[in-house]
Parts: sequence; structure tokens; C-alpha cells
Amino acid sequence: MEGQFGARGFENAAPIASSDILPAHAPSQPIGAVLEIAGSTSQVIFDQAALETLAASSDAAIANAGTVGSQVKVRVGNTWLIANVRALKLETADRIAAQIDFLGEGDEEKLTGKLYKFRRGVTRYPTPGAPVFAVTTADLKQIYASDDRAHIEVGNVYPTKDIRAALYIDAMLGKHFALLGSTGTGKSTAAALILHRICELAPQGHILMIDPHGEYASAFKTIGALYDVSNLQMPYWLMNFEEHCEVFLTTSGSDRQVDADILAKCILLAKGKNRLAQEIGKLTVDAPIPYLLSDLTQILQLEMGKMDKATDTAPYLRLRSKIDEIKGDPRYAFMFSGMLVADSMASFLARVFRLPGDGKPISIVDVSGVPSEITSVVVAVLARMVFDFAIWSRGETKRPVLLVCEEAHRYVPNERNADGSSVGRILSRIAKEGRKYGVSLGLITQRPSDLAEGVLSQCGTILSMRLNNERDQAFVRAAMPEGARGFLDSIPALRNRECIAVGEGVATPIRLLFDALDEGKRPASDDPIFSELWRDTGGEEMMLERTIKRWRSQGK
Repeated sequence: MEGQFGARGFENAAPIASSDILPAHAPSQPIGAVLEIAGSTSQVIFDQAALETLAASSDAAIANAGTVGSQVKVRVGNTWLIANVRALKLETADRIAAQIDFLGEGDEEKLTGKLYKFRRGVTRYPTPGAPVFAVTTADLKQIYASDDRAHIEVGNVYPTKDIRAALYIDAMLGKHFALLGSTGTGKSTAAALILHRICELAPQGHILMIDPHGEYASAFKTIGALYDVSNLQMPYWLMNFEEHCEVFLTTSGSDRQVDADILAKCILLAKGKNRLAQEIGKLTVDAPIPYLLSDLTQILQLEMGKMDKATDTAPYLRLRSKIDEIKGDPRYAFMFSGMLVADSMASFLARVFRLPGDGKPISIVDVSGVPSEITSVVVAVLARMVFDFAIWSRGETKRPVLLVCEEAHRYVPNERNADGSSVGRILSRIAKEGRKYGVSLGLITQRPSDLAEGVLSQCGTILSMRLNNERDQAFVRAAMPEGARGFLDSIPALRNRECIAVGEGVATPIRLLFDALDEGKRPASDDPIFSELWRDTGGEEMMLERTIKRWRSQGK
């Protein structure tokens, strides 16, 4: 092999005896040599003839050696360093220069030379000139092998057909996770698959999913509790003062502050009428104490009567008018019904947080029927309930809750799209502080670049499916660890159901193909087949009649 890797000063490299490098069972010939070492990203030179020879191998991992996204290994002492090929460039007619990212290292078994006990990080780097070998399927099994930690298997490692890809549940949920992907890549089905696997592993878990399009009810009808405007029954008095302001205040600027001060005073007086308030030494406007909306309007009327001038009554009239409007609107009945004034906080939390789970560990809250003006408030209340429950239950037996937000960019928008709603603030707070209290956040979005700055970087595990938008790709790349950058370059070229998984929830950055999900477990997110549906005719009159009836009654 003398002179085999001659580029840039390796013309006179000493001969390398393959028997000194690898045992007979492994690929016996190096496919290249280390050219340059520079921390995580280094360079190697591949011999094109060696790569062409391996391409005919029946071992998929060996046949794939030297291609972008594949892995190679370098021996250093009694360990094997594993690296990912990031980029390739033709140096001469028979040599290819490659950029590689070191992923980790594994020990060498003395008798067989096999790789085992793979771990992240590099203890000792190779020197320039060290031979580079192809990674075998047996090596990949060791690299991606699930250790004794709790895990779920969600697919197969690319490009193999039988090496299972595992996500470590405690690490993934303990430090939040994000599932990203453009429309049509299989993102909703992947989310359903992950949640199904978690439910199978922990049938007494506590998972709350915000479903903005009503897609997931069909996926979890047998193992989940399903809530929408018909049965959610979320008491309005669970709102804190900031959320009350979003619903009841219609003004802006200085007028808004005047209205807010009046509302705070009147809500405090209304809550003070409840016997529960007598048990609390110092009642605050944020305390979740039941009160009657009729009491609130009555107090507003009484306070308005104390005003000297007619102009001073305008804020009271505005507030009373808005409250009366909401009370009379049937679309708001799921939250602002007179029947929801009883102290149902314990039963509401038990239902929505699955305490106990009763074999149905996940709650799907379908907010597609919620009026758009208060959708963000409903999500804010649910998210804040999760966070506040975790804070105030300290000292009790811990009941961690996983909060999953589909279309997360709607609720945690960046500064460019921010609307000042409370939901963005509470979800950002959960992202930053939730893991200290046992609250896990799962963000699902097709537009990561529209997420609030820093929220994605708080996610310890990122699962990225194909992203078609360059701005989204750049945003994800900035949030990824340096060693995973080579995997990210393949994001625009991923097939449907494929993803790149990096972070705490995986043993090492990994490209995987998600398992196919049974028909009955899939969300109702399939695209309409226009060529078939437009052939159907007949029944249009009855369909229009039913549609208009639902439209006019707002789903009632």
C-alpha cells in the first residue's frame, strides 16, 4: 500500500499491513487515510478503487462506505473512533477528499477486534496518516444498540433494513424535543407513532396534546381521552388575570390600562364572594377561585354607579358589554357556561392530565372548534395549568406531564410574528424552566424559523424530517450541535418518513426511516386525492344543507 494515499505529503507513507490493523473477519483493506485533524471536523483521503471494490459488498453498511452520510472508523490504540462523512471532493483521478465529523468511540474487543461499548465524545484523536476503514453492519449494531436505559424503537437506521433506531425516553422527555418537517413529509404520522410507542411503554403516563386541526382523535380513540368544545368544560375562572384581559379587554394604549385596573378590582371582589376565598389569607386576582359572571357584571354596575361624570362610565360599559356578549355566544359555552361555576378544578385536572391514567395515558384536546379569538387563551390556560400544577405539587409524589403542541409556531411565534399573547410567554417559560419541575415539552412544527428565538435550542432532542425552505434549514442548522452538521446537509434530500435525529434522546446522530403505522393508529391528515374525489357526483344538495346547518349553528 505504499504511496496509495499520496495527496498532500502522503506520497511516501509507510506500508500498512492490514493484518496489523484489523482481524480477518473485518474488511481487511483500508479505504483511505487521515489527512488533517481539526477537532470535530477533520479530513481524510479515500482511495476510489477501494471504494468501488466495497460497493459490491452484500453488507449494506460496507457497500455504502465513503458516501455522504455514511460512517467510517479509525483505530487509535485499543479504541475505534467513529466518524460521519459530511462532504466529498475529487482531489485527483483516483483520490477523493472527505470532510468527516467524529461522533464517538468504542472499545476494541481483544480477541475478535470487534467494536463494543460505543459512547459519545472522543478521548484521543488519530494522527495524520492513520488508516481509515469502512464501518460494518455489526459495528452499526453496536453503535446504535440500545443500552439498559428505557427506550422506544421507532424505525430502522439508514441504510440498513434490520438495525433498530431507538429513542431514550427519559433523556428525550427530560430535556424537551422537537419534531420538524415540511407539509407532506409524514410529520403527523411520525408524531402519532412516537406517542403510541410512549403510551405502550408507559400506559399510566400523563400526556396532554394540543391538536389545532382535529387530526389526532382518530389515531388515539382507543388509548386516549378525547376532548373538544362538546366535552372539554374548561372553567373560565381558571384563567389568570393576564388571560382575563386577553378575553375581556377590547381597547389598547392608555385606555387598556384603565380598563385592566377596573377589571382587576371587580374580579377580586367577585372572587371574594366565594367561601373558598375566606380560607385564603391574602386573595390575589390570579388565584383560581370560582366566581359568577353575573356577580362580575353586577359589581361592574355598582362600581359604575359611583362615578360622577358620564365619561367615567365608558370603561365599565365596555367591559360589561363584552362579558354579556361572551355569555350569550354559544361558541363560548364550553368555557363560559353558568354551569362551570362549581369548584371543579380537581376533577378538571384529573381528567385532562390523566390522574390516574386508567389505561388511557394521553389526552387529545381538539381546539379546532374553539373560536379563533380565544384559541390562544385556551392553549395558554392548558399550558399554564401544566406548569403551575408541577410547581405547586412539589413535595408530593412527582407526576411528570408531557405537553405536546402541534403547529407550535402558531403559539410560540418569533418577534416578527408575535402578537403579545400569553401563550407564547408560558410555552417559552416551560421550554426554559419546565424540566426542573417535571414538565416536558414536545414541539411539532413545519416552520421552525417562525418559532420564537431560543425555544428550539432549548429542545435537547431534535427530529428533523425534510425541510424544503432554506430559512427553516438554516434555523435548524444553527440549533444543532457541531458534530451533527454533516447529517443536516441531507435534510433537503430526505424521503418521506425519514428523519435526522440528534441530541440527548439518541446514542449518536442518526438518520432513520420511521416504521409504518397501522391504519387505525394514523391521524386524519391525508391529503385529498383530487383526481378521484372530483369524479364523485350526486348528493350535493343534501351535503350543502347539512354543511350550512352546521355552519350557522357553529357546530352545535
